[in-house]
Amino acid sequence: MEIPEEKYQLTPVENNAKPARRRKTKSHVWKYFTVESISPECKRAFCNTCRKSFAYSMVQENGGSKVAGTSHLKRHLEKGTCGATAGLDNNIEGDDHQATPYTPSTRTRATANKNASGASTGVSESRKRRYRSPSSAYLAVFNPDVCRQDIARMIIMHDYPLDMVEHPGFQSFVQSLQPQFGAVSIDTIQGECVSSYLSEKQKVMRLIDAMPGRVCLSLDMRMSRNSLAYVFITGHFTDSNWKTQKWILNVVLEPYPDSHNALSHAVACCLSDWRLESKLLSLTLNHPVPEAGLENLRSHLCVKNPLILKGQLLLGQCISHTFTAMVNDILSAGGDIIKKIRDNIKYVTTLENHGEKFLHLKEQLQVPSEVHLFLDDKSQWNTTYQMLVSASELQEVFSCLDTVIPEYKEAPTMEDWKQVESLCTHLRSLFDAMNLLVSSPSPPAITLFQEGFRIQTTIACAATGDPFIGSFIKSMQEKIDKYWKECGLILAISVVMDPRFKMKLVEFSFSKLFGEESPLYVKMVDDGLHELFEEYVSLPLPPSPAYGGDHGNIDRAEEHNQGGNISEYGLADFDMYIMENTTQQFKSEIDQYLDENLEGRGSNLDVLEWWKQKRSKYPTMSKMARDILSIPVSTTLPESMFSTKPRELSPNARSETLEPFVCTKDWLQHGLTEDFGGLESLVVSDLSNPALKVEF
Repeated sequence: MEIPEEKYQLTPVENNAKPARRRKTKSHVWKYFTVESISPECKRAFCNTCRKSFAYSMVQENGGSKVAGTSHLKRHLEKGTCGATAGLDNNIEGDDHQATPYTPSTRTRATANKNASGASTGVSESRKRRYRSPSSAYLAVFNPDVCRQDIARMIIMHDYPLDMVEHPGFQSFVQSLQPQFGAVSIDTIQGECVSSYLSEKQKVMRLIDAMPGRVCLSLDMRMSRNSLAYVFITGHFTDSNWKTQKWILNVVLEPYPDSHNALSHAVACCLSDWRLESKLLSLTLNHPVPEAGLENLRSHLCVKNPLILKGQLLLGQCISHTFTAMVNDILSAGGDIIKKIRDNIKYVTTLENHGEKFLHLKEQLQVPSEVHLFLDDKSQWNTTYQMLVSASELQEVFSCLDTVIPEYKEAPTMEDWKQVESLCTHLRSLFDAMNLLVSSPSPPAITLFQEGFRIQTTIACAATGDPFIGSFIKSMQEKIDKYWKECGLILAISVVMDPRFKMKLVEFSFSKLFGEESPLYVKMVDDGLHELFEEYVSLPLPPSPAYGGDHGNIDRAEEHNQGGNISEYGLADFDMYIMENTTQQFKSEIDQYLDENLEGRGSNLDVLEWWKQKRSKYPTMSKMARDILSIPVSTTLPESMFSTKPRELSPNARSETLEPFVCTKDWLQHGLTEDFGGLESLVVSDLSNPALKVEF
C-alpha cells in the first residue's frame, strides 16, 4: 500500500467551515513530471524524459477526486532507466540552498530488492523511518555552509584537533547522517574557525563599547610544550545592566617572557585592539613579575591612560597566587617528613595483607578515626594536606604496627608527628581559604579580605621559637606582608563599598592586625577613599540612564510635587542669598554614605544591585563602586586552585590559531551567540524530501 505524500504535508488548520484549497505541490518529483489532462475526469503525470505516464487523479462517482500521490513517481526516478535524474549532482553544486532532490539510500535499495524478490510484502521498518517526520513543524533546508560552521564550533568548544575532519571515522559518521555533505579539509575548517572568531569578536566589541565605566585586566602566562610563553589577557567590567562580565580578550605570544617589556607589549596589544587606552583601571597579575618588569609596565601605561589615585590601584597580585606561593614554602620545608609519611602509607596500602593487618590493629586499639589512608597526587597540594591529616589521625596505629608486622622498622617518631601537626595547622588555613575560592569563582572582596586577615593573624601567632616552623613561617610572612602592601588599599576600598561593613570592618580588622599603629593604616584607607571620590566627582556623569534612570525621573517628579503652588518667580536671587550667608555645611555623598547605618547581614545582599538601586541618591559613589567592584582580586580558575605546577597549553594548540580558538571558546560559553545546531544541520532537509529525514 502506497502512502500519499500529501498526508504528511504541513497544512495549516483553519477553523472556518470553508474547504481549504489544495496547496501548491512541493515535492521534488514535479521537476521531472508534468500533469496533463487526459479527459475531464482523469489527469495523468508524464515523465519529461521518457514520456511514460502515471496515474495522478480521477473524478469518482460521488463527485470527489482521488489523488494517486507521488510514491510511484519516486520509484520511477529511483530506477534511473530513463535518465531523468541525470545532472543531479551538478544541480546540487550549483545551488547549495535548494531543497535536496531524492537520493535513495543503500538501505532503501535493499528494501526495494527484498520486496521485489517476494521475501517481504509489508512496509519495511526503514521505509517507515524514512517517511516519519521529526517533531519540528518546519525543517530547515540542508545547508553545507551551516554544517561547516557547526563543525568548526564543535572543534573550538571541545578542543578537538583540526585534523579530525580528515579522519575516516569522522567522515563515515558524517556521511551516514547526510550523504550530501562532502569532506572538508583542514584548511577549510581552520578558515571556518577564524571566521567564527571574527564574527563573535564583533559582538564582544559592541558589548565593551557600550560599557559605561572602566575595565580591569588580569594577566596569566602559560607555557607551551616547545617553551613558548603566551599571555592570556582577560577583561573584567560591569555592563550597563550592572552585571559583572569576564571575557578573555587576547592571547599574545611572548617569545622572551623574562624580558622587562614582555608584559608591556601584551597589554599594549590588548588596549589597542579593543580601544581601551583611556578606560583602564587596574591590572591583576597571576604570576610573579620582577620589579623591573613592573616599573616598565607602569611607565608604559602612564603614557595614554589617565591614572586613578596616582596609580595605586593600577597593579595588583592575585591573592590565590599569593596563597599558593605560601603553600609551596610549607611543602618545601616539610619535604622530608612528607616523603616519610608517603612511604609509610605505601608500605601499608600496597603490600599484601598489610592493609588488613593495619585495619585489624586499628580495631584492637579502638582508634575512633573514620579516615582511610590514601596516597596523594603530588601535582595537587590539597591531596597532600589530606594525606597528612589522615595519617596524623592514625599515628597510634603506625606506632604499634611493628607488633603485627615485625619487619616494619620505619615508623615515624614523635618528633616526626609533631612536624606533621605543624604542617597541617598552617596548611589548614590556606586549604579553607582556597576552598572558598573554588566554591565561588568570583568571590566578593569581603570574603577575601576576611581570609587574608585570618591567615595573617595565624602567621603572626605562630611559634617562631620552633626551628621547624621558623624554616617556613618567615617566608610566608614576607609574602603576605608584600600582598597587603601592594593590594591592601584595593581590598580595603572594595570592602568599604559593601554597605554591610563600610569602614567599620576595616577599623576592626586593622586594630587586631596592627595594634597601636592601626589608626595610621585606617587613615590611609580613609584618605585614599576620599581622594578617589574627588577624582570621580571631577569626571562628568554620562547622559545614559545607567546612573539616573527611572529613579531620577521619580525624584524630580517628587521635587516638583513638593513645590505645591509656590511660584518660583523671583526666588533665584533668594537662593543665591542663602548660599552666600548660610553657615550650614553640606555633607558630600561619600560622607553621607559612611555616616548612614550599616545594612543588615541577615540576607545575601547583592552589592552591585544595591548600588544600582541607590544610583540616583549616590550618582558619583555608585559610579565609583561599579568600577571598584569590577577589580578581580582572585583570577585563578577553580580547577587550577590547588595545582603546584604552572598551567600548560593543550597539546592540540596551534600557535597560529591559539587566540581565535581560546577566545571564541570563552565567548561561546558565555552564551552571547545562539545555540548552534550541532548535528541537526547535517540531517534536516526540505519537507518534500523524506529520504533525508532522520528520527532520533
